Amino acid sequence: MNKREVGGVRQLLSAADHALFHAVSARRWPAAEPVLPRLSRVADHGVLWGGLAAGLWVFGGARGRRAAMRGIASLTVASALVNTVTKRSVGRARPLLDGVPAARRPHRPPFTTSFPSGHTASAAAFVTGVALESPQAGAAMAPLAVSVAFSRVYTGAHFPGDVLAGAVLGVGAAYAVRGMVPSRSQLPPPARARTDVRPLPRGKGLVVVVNPGSGAQPQLVDPVRQLRAALPEAEIRLHGEQGPQLPELLAEAARRAAALGGALGVCGGDGTVNAAVAPALAADVPLLVLPGGTFNHFAADLGVDTIADACQAVTEGSAVRVDVGRVRPSEEGGAAEPRYFLNTFSLGVYPELVRLRERWSPRIGGPPATLLAVLHALRRSRPLRAEVNGRERPLWLLFAGNGSYRSVGIAPVRRHDLADGLLDLRVARAGRFARTRLLAAACAGRLTRTPFYAAARAERLEVSLLPEGARMACDGEIVPAPRAFVLDKLPEALTVYRPDTEPAADESLSAPAVPTRRVQGTH
Repeated sequence: MNKREVGGVRQLLSAADHALFHAVSARRWPAAEPVLPRLSRVADHGVLWGGLAAGLWVFGGARGRRAAMRGIASLTVASALVNTVTKRSVGRARPLLDGVPAARRPHRPPFTTSFPSGHTASAAAFVTGVALESPQAGAAMAPLAVSVAFSRVYTGAHFPGDVLAGAVLGVGAAYAVRGMVPSRSQLPPPARARTDVRPLPRGKGLVVVVNPGSGAQPQLVDPVRQLRAALPEAEIRLHGEQGPQLPELLAEAARRAAALGGALGVCGGDGTVNAAVAPALAADVPLLVLPGGTFNHFAADLGVDTIADACQAVTEGSAVRVDVGRVRPSEEGGAAEPRYFLNTFSLGVYPELVRLRERWSPRIGGPPATLLAVLHALRRSRPLRAEVNGRERPLWLLFAGNGSYRSVGIAPVRRHDLADGLLDLRVARAGRFARTRLLAAACAGRLTRTPFYAAARAERLEVSLLPEGARMACDGEIVPAPRAFVLDKLPEALTVYRPDTEPAADESLSAPAVPTRRVQGTH
């Protein structure tokens, strides 16, 4: 196609664009008159989508929080692309408003160029991003995104071609974000040791302990009401300020479940689930995890996003075996009982960060409290001196994951095998300007290349010579650390219900994908 033909096609498209704009302007839309101009204003600066993201974060559970984060990230990319590249490159003039009724026109006419529609790009990016994590939420919001897009033509702010281009750009931005940070549906199914377990129709034989104070996320439906509706024969016990402490309540519930030949259920966050591990192991009963906290990392790695998922698993008798991480005091550390963890263990700066976050979050909210805690820890914390596998060294952080954590693209993601028999060990050592160099390496994505960081996968680790008063975190719960202990695992020790909705994983996915450097002395 020569230059003259290209110009002819361009003129034809422009004429069609103007004709469609004038057709919309000339038509009267009584039902839209009180709605679309207001909707267009509410969508200014992403306010509408920010409000919907907040609602998803608060009420949508784990899947809703993932969807909110992906929607906002997609909107941010689309908005940046529209305002810094495309509008400046094209420079198309806004439509003339002569044929647009005065009641529809924007109160403050836009001062930027017309192509493409930023409102439409933001709407398409946000809703597509949400749909990539939660198709149901995305479908519910799609009519709103279409209405915002149409409102830009209806109010005379854009030509239809501007809106179409904005929609394409927004959808593309959402998929670009997914290319960098894969959605949960893109991740390969976790390789887990499936096991036969007794189904509990209507919850008969199930004893559930609910911790209403776990986490800070309100739910649209009371979890106790959900449980009673889905599992009417289950025994439900609430943990409160009055009555036995949580460990005692869980121990009694586990013994009752063993007597019934059933299972122990626990509804709460990761700390509450952690408290149920020892009673479940002692009574030799399966565990049902019902997500009821803020993040529910273990439930998410199991594939249990909602209480309905857990109820489906227990009624169908679908379960897997998982490893249990263990902190076992050595003879030097005393004869205390071991501590267990299902997600992570840590020493050093992280327990202090968690303590500060928990203290400040009721007053200023979780994210600001986390940021302040990180800044405080970077400024005030001191390295912890300990002997690790026979070698004494100063440490900023000793981290152990119960199973290998993986990364896809630039984002750390869930574990792909909860029964791999390995500890995912990460050590941040102290030294000259170590904090600055570690932070710079982490921001640059080159953490594995700094001499102050090492990672390995091992079956056990020995730690000794800890100072008095040292504290450790097991699944986010801060407890005193023994002066000497062995960090190891109980392979496939715990049976946990989960819905059987995924095909068996490819064996090739079992190999770790994160570059590691050897921690001296591990084996």
